[in-house]
Amino acid sequence: AVKGGITSVMAMPNTNPVPDCEETARMIFEKAEEQAVNRVFLYGSVTKGQKGKVLSDIKGMKPYIKALSDDGICLSDLSILKEGMYAAKEEELIICSHAEAKEYGVGPESEVKAVEREIELVKETGCKYHFCHLSTGESIKAVRRAINSGLDITSEVTPHHIFLCQSTMEKNGNYKMSPALRSFGDMRLTLSGLISGFVDMVATDHAPHTEEEKTGDYERIPNGIIGFETLIPLMYTGLVRTGKLTFEKMFDYLTYNPAKRFNLPAGRLKEGGIADFAVISPDNMHIYTKEEILSKSKNSPFIGTELFGMNMMTIVNGEVKYKGFQ
Repeated sequence: AVKGGITSVMAMPNTNPVPDCEETARMIFEKAEEQAVNRVFLYGSVTKGQKGKVLSDIKGMKPYIKALSDDGICLSDLSILKEGMYAAKEEELIICSHAEAKEYGVGPESEVKAVEREIELVKETGCKYHFCHLSTGESIKAVRRAINSGLDITSEVTPHHIFLCQSTMEKNGNYKMSPALRSFGDMRLTLSGLISGFVDMVATDHAPHTEEEKTGDYERIPNGIIGFETLIPLMYTGLVRTGKLTFEKMFDYLTYNPAKRFNLPAGRLKEGGIADFAVISPDNMHIYTKEEILSKSKNSPFIGTELFGMNMMTIVNGEVKYKGFQ
């Protein structure tokens, strides 16, 4: 993460053990405090073991987490989801949703249907809610209508959903993700939602897998791509250099907005504040290669892409944690 200029991450509860009670949440929190080179903030799982059956100990986890999620699992039992929403509201926590109703397959409809039914539950419970990695224009429109009606909802998109689509994808594991890449039209609508401010932030949905896992039978290949090292240069190259966003607005989406939403001690440089920042190279073009990827995983669809805005240095709490691209 620090190679990409990322000073803080929010870690999904897809660990072993799953943070679903006070004990495991505290253990993971303490380990992250001891070992991480950047700041790590935790999600707690909505349900025990992310099984979607029994609610986690949300009250017990609260001192160690910033939000709740069952990561890549869409809760199909709406009674459990509603129970989780009421518990989250009681503890003043946000639930973050991977909105993908599997009964509708993996196409655009699966996302839209999940978003629509979860909005209805937010309306009923009054909880704070966040939609992760939206990938369709209809989903973004539904969220915008909900916000306009007074609901406390935010959303995000990923670089791969605003820069890639089905017509640009190759049939290999580096292009397999969840939600899947959508049509050119949905890609344009998703990008438009970000530029117009209908979407609140950009996230990587970083999901590393080994090369072995990402090759072979396409149907059996796990979903997910890496995104830490390309987040800033993709946004800078595709949006700032093309005049679609200002430099300041880009960093609102990457830093200020998520920090504000999840109550993180980050997002702005100010006198006497925390010295977390990155230094990028705005004018030098760089071709992203597999060999330079610092992550143990190499599963990126952006290998071979010409990028500007590569990270040169990452400072966390006033200390240089990474120094690289010159």
